[in-house]
Amino acid sequence: MSTLQMDRLLDTVVKERASDLHLTVGRPPTVRLHGHLQNLKTKVIDADDMVALMKSITPEQKQQELSEKGGTDFGFSYGDKARFRVSIFKQRGDLAIVLRLIPSRLLTFEQIGLPEICKELVRRPRGLFLVTGPTGSGKTTSLATMIDYVNMNLDRHIVTMEDPIEYYHYHKKSIVNQREVGTDVPSFAEALRRVLRSDPDCILVGEMRDLETIEAAIRAAETGHLVFATLHTTGAAKTIDRIVDAFPVSQQNQIRVQLSTALLAVLSQALLGRIDQPGLVAAYEFLVITPAIQNLIREGKTFRIDSFIQTGKKFGMQLLDDHLWQHYSAGRISAEEMVDKSKNPQDLTDKVHRMGRQVGRSELDMSADEPQPKA
Repeated sequence: MSTLQMDRLLDTVVKERASDLHLTVGRPPTVRLHGHLQNLKTKVIDADDMVALMKSITPEQKQQELSEKGGTDFGFSYGDKARFRVSIFKQRGDLAIVLRLIPSRLLTFEQIGLPEICKELVRRPRGLFLVTGPTGSGKTTSLATMIDYVNMNLDRHIVTMEDPIEYYHYHKKSIVNQREVGTDVPSFAEALRRVLRSDPDCILVGEMRDLETIEAAIRAAETGHLVFATLHTTGAAKTIDRIVDAFPVSQQNQIRVQLSTALLAVLSQALLGRIDQPGLVAAYEFLVITPAIQNLIREGKTFRIDSFIQTGKKFGMQLLDDHLWQHYSAGRISAEEMVDKSKNPQDLTDKVHRMGRQVGRSELDMSADEPQPKA
């Protein structure tokens, strides 16, 4: 298995529109297609193959990091066909590689189904806009769509800090400068410390990994910048708790006050496999910060946020489970997928049962109950 083989594997990923390519010793190359893993019909990879595959795409500096730290991440362009985010790590003494295909085409709000109110919120001059969800839930794509909307419609200086850079943004109506952590700047915290001197309007923080980065992002939002950032949390209320809990107890009251004024919105998302057609569909929970919700954050009553989201439809708010139910009712996703990704699985399971259906039966059984409308 030589470099040529890596080219052929990447061609397959691009052609099949798979989201990821997994390479690990003792198994054939495997792609993730519409959320499911599928082996490619090639030989099983051995240790020598892995080393050759790794060397064919990994820059010297990253190979050094791999041998010193046992892992490395980077982005690379595969000619003009595609860009990939690459994660290489050691396991059981061998190497493993995961390549994620970064879509080259920026999508619109309508194409990915983002709530319409996002367009108004991204025009705001200041505040913190959080996009949250588990790994692989499409956070990067949602953020790229919002940044592109600002870039096309407003004259702003946009500075992004990413690890690695995934979507490339070109200057349109705005100026876009993209800084890669590890290449252009050592850390997110350092990038944030420096960014305020560069006259930014919009700042994208790829990940709020530590206390220093969270603090700097909130400070930037308070001082008159629109800050986009991501967290690996599910649900709006949990996201706020996670930020507050990152701080020492003595600072938590102060942070609640700062967060209540700095926060604009929390978009929490999940990505689901469709049953009505090949592909994926996103489900969103959306919290817009109103004066009433500012009070809940200040008073530490985040457990009441969900009921405020439920009654906040006129502000464009919605609960994740409500959106999942909409997708299920329209025949886009299976009951299992809905329940797996939900915040309150029991509630949704009960709702399915009340319709006289079961969770866990095959889609064929489910569609036999009644014809499912197309999305």
